[in-house]
Amino acid sequence: MRARIPARFDFPKLWAASAVSNIGDGVTMAAGPLLVAHLTQNPVWVAGAVFAQQLPWLLFALVSGAYVDRVDRRRLVVVVNVVRGLALAGLAAAIATGVVTIPIVYATFFLLGLGETVADTAAAALLPAVVPSDKLPAANAKLMATFTINNQFVAKPLGAWLFATSTALPFAFDAATFLLAAGLLARLSTGPGKREPAHTSLGKDIVEGVRWLKNHRVLRTLAITMCAANVVFCGAFAVFVLYVRQRLGLDDLGYGLLLTTFAIGGLAGAAAAPGLQRKIPARMLLRAGLVVEILTHLTLAASTRWPIVAGVLVVFGVHTMVWGGIVLTIRQRTVPEGLFGRVTSVHLLLDFGGAAIGSLLGGLFAKSLGITAPYWIAAGVMVLISVAAWRPLRAA
Repeated sequence: MRARIPARFDFPKLWAASAVSNIGDGVTMAAGPLLVAHLTQNPVWVAGAVFAQQLPWLLFALVSGAYVDRVDRRRLVVVVNVVRGLALAGLAAAIATGVVTIPIVYATFFLLGLGETVADTAAAALLPAVVPSDKLPAANAKLMATFTINNQFVAKPLGAWLFATSTALPFAFDAATFLLAAGLLARLSTGPGKREPAHTSLGKDIVEGVRWLKNHRVLRTLAITMCAANVVFCGAFAVFVLYVRQRLGLDDLGYGLLLTTFAIGGLAGAAAAPGLQRKIPARMLLRAGLVVEILTHLTLAASTRWPIVAGVLVVFGVHTMVWGGIVLTIRQRTVPEGLFGRVTSVHLLLDFGGAAIGSLLGGLFAKSLGITAPYWIAAGVMVLISVAAWRPLRAA
C-alpha cells in the first residue's frame, strides 16, 4: 500500500521549494544564453550550451530513474540541490574573476543537467506521495502556475536585468535559490524509502521500467510524440537568442521580456487546464496542441515583427501547460508507485533526449542555412509528427 504523508503538512513545503528553485532556474535560463552569446557569436557554440545541459538525459536518465526507486527521494533531491548550488557558485566566481571560458560554462551546465536527471524524476515521484489521487490535477495546476509565474514571468526579465547589472550576479542568485530549496525540502516528513530489494540489479530495474511504458499504449504514444516534437522545437529555440537579435532586432533586455510571453500563456493555461480536462476529452486537447506547435513554428519562420512573435508565443504557452498537465496526471494516476521513478525516467529520457538532439541540430542548421532555417524545418516535421500521432492519440 502506498505510504501517505499528510498533504496539509508537506505539500506547502514542496510547493515553496518548487517556487524558489523555479525563480533561480528561470534566471539562469535567461542569463545562460546571454553569457555564451557574449563569449561567442557562433550559433553552434551557442546551441552547444543548451546541448551540454540536456546531454545527461541521454546518458544517465534510465540509471537515475532506477536509483530514484531505490532510495529516499526527499534526501536525494536535497543532496542534488546542494551540489547544483555549489556548481553555480563556482561558475559565478569564474565569471567574477574573469577566467570563465566556453568549456567552463559547458561543464557547469552538464553538471546541472546531470542533477536534473535525478532531481526532476524524484520530485515528480514525491507529489503522489503527499497528494491524494483525486487532488493531483489541482496540485499539478498549482505547481505549473507557480512555475509559469516564477520561472518564466518573473525570472526571465530578472535574469536579463541581473546579467546587465553584473554578468556573475544571475548565477550567484541561482546558486542561492538551490540552497534555499534544499533547506525547505529537508523539512519534509520522511518520504518513501527504499523501493527495491537489495539483490535486484539496476539492469533489471531499468528493463522493467522500459517494458512497462512500452506496453502502455497512451503513455507510449505521448512519450514518442513529445520526443519527436522536442527534437524540432529545441532545434529552433536553441538559437532563439540569436533569432531575437538578428531577426527581430531586440537587445538583451528585449530578449528577456520576450521570453515572458511564454509565461503569460503558461499562466493562463495552468489556470484553465483543470477545467478544460473536465469538460473536453483529452484526445481533443492533445490534438489541438499539435496544431498549435505547427502554427508557432510557421509564424516564427515567416515573421520579422516582435509583437506577432510575442502573440504566438502566448498561445504556445497555453498549449504547453495544458499538454503537460494531461500527460503528468495520466502518468501519476497510472504508473505503480514502485515503478514511478523508472517509468518517468524513460519518459524524460525520450523528452529531454529529443531536446538534446534538437539543440545540436538547430545550431548546425542555423549556421549553414540561416537563422530561420530551424523554424521552417520544425514546421514541416511537426506536420509529419501530427499525422503519425493523430490516430493513436484517440486512445487518450
